[in-house]
Order: sequence, then structure tokens, then C-alpha cells
Amino acid sequence: MASVVDTSVKHAYSRMTGAPAISATAGALLGVLRAFLVTGWGLKAVDSAMISNGVCRLNFASGKSAAEFHSVILIAGASPAALNGEQRITAVASGWVEFKTDLPDGSVTGAINFKMAPLGFEEAFPGTTTKAVFRSKDVSGTRAFFRVDDSNPTAARVQMYESMTDIDTGLAVSPLTVAGGYYWTKSPVAASTPRNWLLIGDSRGFYFVNTPYNDSSITAVTCGGYGLVSRYFGDIKSHRSGDAWCGFLSGASVDTWNSIQGCIFQDDSSAGSSLQRASTGLGAGQQTSRNVLSGGISGYQGPFGAFPARANNGLHLSEIPISDAGWSSGPRGVMPGAYHCLQSGVAAALGFDIRFTDGQGEFLGKQLLSISIGSPSSMNNGLAFFDATDPWRVE
Repeated sequence: MASVVDTSVKHAYSRMTGAPAISATAGALLGVLRAFLVTGWGLKAVDSAMISNGVCRLNFASGKSAAEFHSVILIAGASPAALNGEQRITAVASGWVEFKTDLPDGSVTGAINFKMAPLGFEEAFPGTTTKAVFRSKDVSGTRAFFRVDDSNPTAARVQMYESMTDIDTGLAVSPLTVAGGYYWTKSPVAASTPRNWLLIGDSRGFYFVNTPYNDSSITAVTCGGYGLVSRYFGDIKSHRSGDAWCGFLSGASVDTWNSIQGCIFQDDSSAGSSLQRASTGLGAGQQTSRNVLSGGISGYQGPFGAFPARANNGLHLSEIPISDAGWSSGPRGVMPGAYHCLQSGVAAALGFDIRFTDGQGEFLGKQLLSISIGSPSSMNNGLAFFDATDPWRVE
């Protein structure tokens, strides 16, 4: 690894400079997924670079890059060659970015460039502008196939397969309960208005958070007061050692733009969440569900009272357990890198925009990324929390 810090967790969001847009048009979501998962995006040529006191600065006069605080870039063409590869950004400005390094002080030479680093997936088959099958390249995971059909302007259809022979043909599909796959909604109506989105993940899975409401104000920091929804594809963090069937997919089971089914931080039902198989390894796809204290919307229902906690001014977060295809069999594992807030009033205190917060207590040393969530048709009244910098699957 070129970086002196971990780069396994990566994120991107719609307000990064030059970020591809998601609108209610055919193929828009798929274009963003390709960029984030496979190709990277935002290529930037570097004019000069220098290492000083453990920090490398890349300078450019062509305008602000896509990189933001804690984002991960992929560098090429640098000498010393040890700088090439992934680096986590520690500071940005309109004409430079910086990251930590353990290389000695001095100039960096070469035809240097960088882009936003992809997550580490591949396209399993040649795709089209509206259809693709993605798969993790990480051999330590299930490597489930993720099929996306984005031909409908308002909602993509997503499916998970255990094996596939071409872009349309596979075995052991999930969900079994929804023919054609879950819905990842972009808007209630076809429209070219771009809307807010966040993607965050590691080499085995990712979360997709977006604003499905159709309104010109959704590009503002507060998304016009309308809630974002949160879905996931990839492996959960399983309690079973060597779990070969812990692939997970969530989404809405109905073509209803304001549904919260399958929303990791909002939905307590099993209608929109599927596992590849139960932990026994027998059978086929299984419906599953989360179970957090009092349920409901993260950062809104507040079983632990209002934020901040009276005793210690604390922020109380919980892992998000997932059932082993029904809670009578107990938990299968937890959602990787995601935390449900057990307090109310958090969005009003911390803000609705993307924010980084220094972890305390058991989260000491972590950087927590938060983003507003809630009811898509009314209000963004809660917050979702992700570990934005530390590896998600350390046992």
C-alpha cells in the first residue's frame, strides 16, 4: 500500500468538483456507479509536487480538483514511485491537495496525475449505458454479482446473483420476492435536475444514499428539507467465520419513490432486504431485517433521549445487527462501517450537510461521516453515521 494510512474505505458525493450527476434519466445512476466502483473519475494533471515534514503537496493551476478531506485519490506517474497508488487526502485548496507520507523531503518529479480512486470492483461482462453487472475483486468475500438495469428514467432495478453466465443470465437470484429486482429510485418523474447523492464503501460492499424527491431545491445543503434514503450491496460483517453466503442487497420492493423499504437507517421490515442464503448455507435467497433499539429513523426516534447526553455530552451510536433470515435464529452479523444514532435532535445540532466528527470513547481515533436522512416525501429529520477512515472488517 502506497499510503501510510489505511485507504480501504472510500467515499464520494455529488458536490465534489466534476462529480458525475444522478438525475431522473436513463443510465444516470449507472454512470455514477461505474465511476465509483470501477474506473475512478476526476482526472487531474499535476504541475509540481513537494514533500516536506511528512506531507506531500500536489500543485496544479487548472482549478479545484474533485478531492476533498478524507477522500482517496489514485496517483500515477510520480517519482519516487512509492508515491504512486492510493493516498488519503488530509487538506485541499483550489490549487493543491495534501496527504501524509513517510518519504524523505524533496521534490517529486514525473508526469504526475491523479483521480478519485475506484472502490475495487469490476464489470463481470461488457455492459451498456443502461445495464451492467458489477463484482468485487476482493477474493476474501462472497464476490456476489450485482446486476443493475438503469433503463427506466425514474428507478433502477437491482439484483444479486451467486453466479452469472452473461449480463442477463444467472443462478440463485435475490430477492426472490420481487421479480426483476429491488427499486433504487431516482425521482418520482423523469427530469434532468441533478440531486444529492453519497456513496461510501470498501472492497466488499457499499452504501448508496440519495434524495429521490423531485424538486429544484434538493441540490441545496439541506436538500430542501426532504429526506435521503440509504441502500446497500455487498457482504455484511458476519458473525460466522468464513461465511460464504453473507452477500446482502437492499432496496424497495415496490415502485414507489417515497418508500423507505431497505433503507439501512430507517426501515425495520424485511420487505426490502435480502441475504444470499441463511448461515447454514442451505436453500436460496432469504429475506432479512435489521434490529436496533426502538427502531425507526437514526438520530430521530431517540430511545437514549436528546443529543447531547446530559451525563457526558455524548453521542450514542449503535451497530446495526442483521438477522439470520429471521430473528428466531438470532443475528447473522452487522452492517459494516454503519452506525445508528440512538438520540433525537442530532441533525439540528450537527447539521444536515456531509460532516466529519471526531469519534470519542469506543470510537476514539475514528472519523465519522454523517449525512441527513429521513422521510423522502417530507423531512430530513435524522442522521446516518459511517466510519469514513478506518477499515470496516478488522476482526
